[in-house]
Amino acid sequence: MFCPYCKNAESRVIDSRTADDGAAIRRRRSCPACGRRFTTQETVILMVGKRSGATEPFTREKIVHGVRRACQGRPVTEDQLAILAQQVEDTIRARGAGEVASHEVGLAILGPLRDLDEVAYLRFASVYRGFESLTDFEDEISALRTARQESGALAPPS
Repeated sequence: MFCPYCKNAESRVIDSRTADDGAAIRRRRSCPACGRRFTTQETVILMVGKRSGATEPFTREKIVHGVRRACQGRPVTEDQLAILAQQVEDTIRARGAGEVASHEVGLAILGPLRDLDEVAYLRFASVYRGFESLTDFEDEISALRTARQESGALAPPS
């Protein structure tokens, strides 16, 4: 770690704390050459493997963007989208892998989105799973109804 002031290659850690709900570590450092202090933040980069074979860093913004499109015209707030993206990230990170397939990210989105808004879920699932006929939609709607009945919900969510 180079000192941002004098570019000395050595620094001494004064204090370490977790940040971002344990996803990062903040370290307060001191430079022995110039005596100035600075803060660093360390995070583990989660990579997503695309179908093309390329990899890119995981970003919540891409989750929010994709789900926002499925939620157009629905009563879903930006805060709810941010919470959903956090849930997806937590699910992916809990697997403990440094790289995850994009398909697994899509699967991690489906559960929280179904709980958030069933119409948005159907829109997202129709694209993600590649629905090709009305039968695909009917099957998914039947599965939603069955799940709702099994959970004991009598009225549809508002």
